[in-house]
Amino acid sequence: MLAFQVGTANSGEMQSSRFISVTFSTLAITLAFLFGFLGCDDKTVVFDDAKALYHSVSGENALKHVGEIVNFGPRPAGTEALEQSRGYIIAELEKAGWEVQRQSFDKPTPEGVITFVNLRARFASKAWDRKITGLLCSHYETKKFGFPFVGANDGGSSTGLLIELAAVLAKKPSVAEQIELVFFDGEEAFGPNITTTDGLYGSKYYAGEMILIPKNKRPEWGIVLDMVGDKNLNIQAAVQIPSSSIRELKKAEESGHTVDIEKVKDKVEAMSRQLLLAASDLGVRSKIGISSQFITDDHIPLNTGAGIPSIDLIDFDYGNYWHTPADTMDKLSAESLETVGRVTLLLIEKYLRH
Repeated sequence: MLAFQVGTANSGEMQSSRFISVTFSTLAITLAFLFGFLGCDDKTVVFDDAKALYHSVSGENALKHVGEIVNFGPRPAGTEALEQSRGYIIAELEKAGWEVQRQSFDKPTPEGVITFVNLRARFASKAWDRKITGLLCSHYETKKFGFPFVGANDGGSSTGLLIELAAVLAKKPSVAEQIELVFFDGEEAFGPNITTTDGLYGSKYYAGEMILIPKNKRPEWGIVLDMVGDKNLNIQAAVQIPSSSIRELKKAEESGHTVDIEKVKDKVEAMSRQLLLAASDLGVRSKIGISSQFITDDHIPLNTGAGIPSIDLIDFDYGNYWHTPADTMDKLSAESLETVGRVTLLLIEKYLRH
């Protein structure tokens, strides 16, 4: 309380003193309220574990979605089976209240010009007018082989889980409205391996469009999911940016836009620590780690082509099943999908939103 103390005084002076004391007391309370109100950051979120979204993630639901997608058979870019899986994804997202856009583009490949389609989804009304905070991504096509490759884990698991996460996020619009879901087409190369000219078609195109948006309107982070359903789960998140990807930086500069790669790296490092904290919170730290290796996946164009700090949750410890006919549903488990889904949502809601 603010007050003036007056020495020997008559009653009029005492009344004046009391008036001044009351006035300054009221003023102090008013100012304290105003400063407290103005000092509050409306972006600050108080995390309440009891109401956290991660509790609602169902591995069984995610596994069901994977099964529905795998039933379409091999789904390379440009095929009718992939279009059928697109229809399934769109229907499930719209059912949960998401608005979906098809981002179509043509690109030359070793097998000729292919039409690729990324699926972008935002939540509720006026979804495309607001700034979003983060991206949650998966690639949804399968690699083309001379044998039937249904990609239950590689392409299927992350897509099925992302559909489940969309349904869970819809239960808390304040979180869902801050996120864009992206299903990338053309992650897989048509040749044996991903190169600078073959593979990552969807994420490169997406990044090339995103860099054209003013920096303060771009997403602040991204999480890519890939191969997350193995029964023997061993996620080693890809966070390193290989030197060869600096090529993407040059492309950004040539387009009249720049990427501060050092700031991107700092944010990715912070996200890596937060990922481990989220895994520790849930008691699954033994299943979630950070890879020291350079892994080429859809997070690379997001980092270097769009300046969006992004990490890739991927389990490359998939035995002899990767890119073989044996990548089938029996290799997956609902528990693994649930673990990755819960860690992902806890990372977002507890750590990345602050």
